[in-house]
Amino acid sequence: MALGFLDRSRTIAPAGWSRWLIPPAALSIHLSIGQAYSWSVFKTPLEKYLALNGTQSALPFQLGIVMLGLSAALFGTRVERNGPRWAMFVSLCCFVSGFLISALGVATQQYWLVVLGYGGVGGIGLGMGYISPVSTLIKWFPDRPGMATGIAIMGFGGGALIASPWSNAMLTGFGGDRGAIALAFLVHGLVYAVFMAMGVLLIRVPADDWLPTGWNPVQDAKQHTLITTANVSARNAIKTPQFWFLWIVLCFNVSAGIGILEKASPMIQDFFRATPIPVSAAAATGFLALLSLANMLGRIGWSSTSDLVGRKNIYRLYLGVGAVLYLVIALSTNSSKLLFIICAMLILSFYGAGFATIPAYLKDLFGTYQVGAIHGRLLTAWSVAGVLGPLIVNAIADSQKSAGKSGPALYTTSMYIMIGLLVLGFVANELIRPVNARFHEPVAQEVTSS
Repeated sequence: MALGFLDRSRTIAPAGWSRWLIPPAALSIHLSIGQAYSWSVFKTPLEKYLALNGTQSALPFQLGIVMLGLSAALFGTRVERNGPRWAMFVSLCCFVSGFLISALGVATQQYWLVVLGYGGVGGIGLGMGYISPVSTLIKWFPDRPGMATGIAIMGFGGGALIASPWSNAMLTGFGGDRGAIALAFLVHGLVYAVFMAMGVLLIRVPADDWLPTGWNPVQDAKQHTLITTANVSARNAIKTPQFWFLWIVLCFNVSAGIGILEKASPMIQDFFRATPIPVSAAAATGFLALLSLANMLGRIGWSSTSDLVGRKNIYRLYLGVGAVLYLVIALSTNSSKLLFIICAMLILSFYGAGFATIPAYLKDLFGTYQVGAIHGRLLTAWSVAGVLGPLIVNAIADSQKSAGKSGPALYTTSMYIMIGLLVLGFVANELIRPVNARFHEPVAQEVTSS
């Protein structure tokens, strides 16, 4: 399939190309699509000027996350075949078009266009952009895959730190009315088009025989029992128990983290409402910012650590210590704000790190052959967790409130459910072993398909 400038063959790096140019290319995409985490900035203005309720104003974001998982799963193999430049370009077109369609929808008061644009078309851009640099980074950094994917995926977690104040400033500066929302969407689309184009132009893949200077893959595999020098196709990977154990690990780790993240502001206010010094709305906003920072830093910090201690060990930390932290919150109730904040920040750092470390874990188990496509299929766990985590926390809190309870009692049951999910994830991680050789690709097939 000839793709011209976008074809994978046109992106093979010449001799001497610096691999340190690849993380900035990946960041240009992930920092852009990470805007999705700042959708809440638009919720209240949309509700006010388009007469929406909270459920309706959340639809574009929810559909976007669902489409992220579905498009990553459906197009993962094509991303591997056509290369990262093609995938980044498709992501750019879809993500930017989503904003432009949404701008038209707001301007014409057709909210279905916002849902279709931001959630449907833009959501495809999210999925394609999220997986597009992953296998390329792993191939450039086989000696430090956790660090490499952590840098890029940190951008997805940190994109909201840029987009939130920027969006707020535009809404205020453009007049704060319906026209301001439409204009903010338009500016987002145009600016992100330029920024993402930098990644499209800069991305390169290494030559098939390239290896980092001084790195020996055989020696690396000998030092870590789960690291393989063989390769497994995406089609075969989903037939292995290792894939489904990792699916459980990712799903339950994400469910536990997103349960706090989605309801962070009202949760901390509810916890300490009856204390001598309750938490104000402004302070709750600051708490949310701290969680976003922990989410972002965890993606690069813990995933880089996994290169030293191994992926199985680092997930023991995420899942095991995460369960203990939830238990501390449940037992300490509202006795200490500082303890609550520290525990929540650590949980969110494990949440973000789980996203960043999973591609390296996949590389260890299945090799680099089609790791991007395998990652895309695994991201369906995110789609499930994005519904499961908030549903557990919100449904139980609403039920407890209807029963006349308040304060920490609104969330205690949810905390214990999260502990159970993390323990199940811990067990799934413990069951992971090297992939059986019958799933490995013949060497000739790898060369032909690459």
